[in-house]
Amino acid sequence: MQAPSKARRSRPAGSSSGAGPANGASGERSRGRRFPQPRDPAGEGQVLYAALDLGTNNCRLMIATLHNSQFKIVEAFSRIVRLGEGLSASGRLDERAMERALRALKICAEKIEKRGVTRIRAVATQACRMARNGRDFIARVERETGLRLTIISPEEEARLSVMGCASLLDGEGLTPKPRAALVMDVGGGSTELSWVELAAAPGKRTDLKASRIMPRPRFWISLPVGVVTLAERFPEPERGDTRAWFESMITDVVERLKDFSDADSFRDAFDCGEAYIVGTSGAITSLAGMHLRLDRYDRSRVDGLWMQQSQCQDVIARLLDLGRSGRELEPCIGRDRADLVLAGAAILEAVQRLWPCQSLRVADRGLREGLLLSMARKRPRRRRGRGGGKSRAAEQTQNGQAQNSQAQKRAPEDAL
Repeated sequence: MQAPSKARRSRPAGSSSGAGPANGASGERSRGRRFPQPRDPAGEGQVLYAALDLGTNNCRLMIATLHNSQFKIVEAFSRIVRLGEGLSASGRLDERAMERALRALKICAEKIEKRGVTRIRAVATQACRMARNGRDFIARVERETGLRLTIISPEEEARLSVMGCASLLDGEGLTPKPRAALVMDVGGGSTELSWVELAAAPGKRTDLKASRIMPRPRFWISLPVGVVTLAERFPEPERGDTRAWFESMITDVVERLKDFSDADSFRDAFDCGEAYIVGTSGAITSLAGMHLRLDRYDRSRVDGLWMQQSQCQDVIARLLDLGRSGRELEPCIGRDRADLVLAGAAILEAVQRLWPCQSLRVADRGLREGLLLSMARKRPRRRRGRGGGKSRAAEQTQNGQAQNSQAQKRAPEDAL
């Protein structure tokens, strides 16, 4: 059993550890083929931003404009690619899985080219971190699509997910007012858990607003288990006691997390009912859709939804009773998630057992939104020196902008 990434106090914003940028990429600009740009890509003289997240299970692109520090989504794309399929057993990315991911990435590249995106941040996560051929695949992506992806560390992934969920860290509607939140980002190959002190989080909800002060984890841990890896290790039995099978998945996750004590200073808030979980995951949004009994998935009703622990358990019981074929017919699950949704539910249940709280806030947002916000916060600022002349720092900034204007004509990223 692979040990979780070493957890610790979070570092200053922008720092990272573990897997660094692949191929020396900065992550904010791609350097593959040049993408021709229309003169006015946003139609209003606005710069277009793109965030691309290539995960173990999904490939997602989000394109947005920024006005008055507020992002407006222009286009979103998401496709299940299962890049990490079979990775736990072989240690390598499978050729068919890479082909699926490449097809989705080529669509992303076309959307970015068509829109004339100028600011891009494209990242890859756990599957490429784990795989022996992960960096070779990143190089292949650049050759075949022009997209240059950065393999980010688990710490950076956790920080960006918290940033992307900032607007849900207000405790709106809860009594007593919460003091802490646990942001739970369940991916295909890993799960990042981040403990956030709400006194330092924004108090007014916005959707995607860039701010100088963004919430950051006080403590975090990355568990090398996600919906794909857990489902592969614990295949669903065709007959027999499915509840025992589900419990075995919960036990596996509990064993990985139970000795983590760095965040124990937050336990008082959980014990007093002054904390909640923010869950960002396709599996968790699927639970929310089933809870609402939606005829089709509706992000506007799911994102920000409050669910009680008892409601989560009721939905899980329904999923177990349905069986895989029944889950495939559920409009908020479908065939692509039918074998994964209960693995995500098991991870959620394990976390709730070790960090008990009654309230879960469902997030249809996370890493992509964090990527967008991280780009907005890095906009260069000009300074003037004495006597009205340009200071040396201002000249360096201007020179950097000139260089960036050429480099930014090149690649792409992910969607909602």
